[in-house]
Amino acid sequence: MVTTTANPCSLLPLVHTAWTEPRECETRESIPRESEKGAKSPLSSSNQFVRVGAVSYLNSKPLIHGLADDLAGIGQLSTDLPSRLADQIKSGAIDVGLIPAFEYLKTPGLRLVSNSAIVSRGPVWSVRLFFRNEPSSVKRVALDEGSRTSAALSKLLLHETLGIRPETQMLHMTDDPENVDADAVLLIGDRAMHPENYEHSFRLSWDLGEKWFQWTGLPFVFAGWVTRESSIDEKRLGRMLDEAKHRGRRDVRKICEDCCDSYGLTVDKCLDYLTNYIFFDLNQDAVRGLEEFRSRCLRAGLIENNANILNASTPIT
Repeated sequence: MVTTTANPCSLLPLVHTAWTEPRECETRESIPRESEKGAKSPLSSSNQFVRVGAVSYLNSKPLIHGLADDLAGIGQLSTDLPSRLADQIKSGAIDVGLIPAFEYLKTPGLRLVSNSAIVSRGPVWSVRLFFRNEPSSVKRVALDEGSRTSAALSKLLLHETLGIRPETQMLHMTDDPENVDADAVLLIGDRAMHPENYEHSFRLSWDLGEKWFQWTGLPFVFAGWVTRESSIDEKRLGRMLDEAKHRGRRDVRKICEDCCDSYGLTVDKCLDYLTNYIFFDLNQDAVRGLEEFRSRCLRAGLIENNANILNASTPIT
C-alpha cells in the first residue's frame, strides 16, 4: 500500500489560491494578442523563425494556451520531455525553452525571458519519489528520464534529511516503474499523478513539492522559460509568453474539459491540480525559493560556482 504525503483531493492550508492577481490579468488581457495585430514583425533580428519548446505535461497547458497561434508566421511551438528540452537548448535545436530550473542554474549563458514558470507552494502532486521500504534504507534510486530538477531535488532531500547518497540509474519512459531494480523510483509529470497504480509495489511516497516546503518554507521552481539566443527580442517574447499564461488562467476550465480524459482525471480534479497545486508566476517568493535551491545545490556539489542566477534584466512580478 502506497502512503502518499499529499492527497490531491483535499488541499492543505499552506496552499494558496492561484487567483491572486486579477488586476494584472485584466491589464494583460487588454493588450492585443500577437495573432490579432495583423502582419507580425520577426521576433529575431536575424529574421529566422523562433523555435520554442515547451514541456509536454499537463502542467504546461495553461502556459502555452494559444501560443502556437501567436507564433504563426514568426515561429513554431513543439513539446517534449523537460530533460530533452534542456538538451535541445544547449545544442541549438530550439531557441527558447521551458526547461528544468536545475538546467538553467547549471548552464552558463542561459537567460530567463519571462515571469511565467512552473512553481509549487507546497504539494505538487505530479512529482513523487516512491519507496519500496523505509527511505533511510535506500541504496539505489531510479530517476525518471524526463527529470533533471526533480532528480537533483531527490538527491538533496535524501542526503540532507537522511544522510544517504544512493546510487542512481535512469528510468526510461518505456520502463515499468514497478519492475525496475531499485529501492526507490522518481516519477514526474503525468505518470506520477496516479500513485494508486503503484500501491502493490511501493510502501510509501514523498510529494517532493511538499517535502521542499516543509524543509524550507519556500516555493519550488520546477521550470522556467529561457534562451541563449542573443538575436531574440526578449522583451517582446516575454510579453507574448506572459499573455499566453494569462489566457491559460482565464480559460483553465476549458483546458481541463478538453484534456482531462487523456490524463485519467475528472474536470474537477484537473482544475484542482492546475489552480491549487501548480502556480505559474516567477514572483519574489519563487525567486527566493530558486536562490535557496541554487545555494543547496552548490553546497552539495551538484552545480559549479559559476552557476546562473536571475539575470538583472528579468522582470519579476
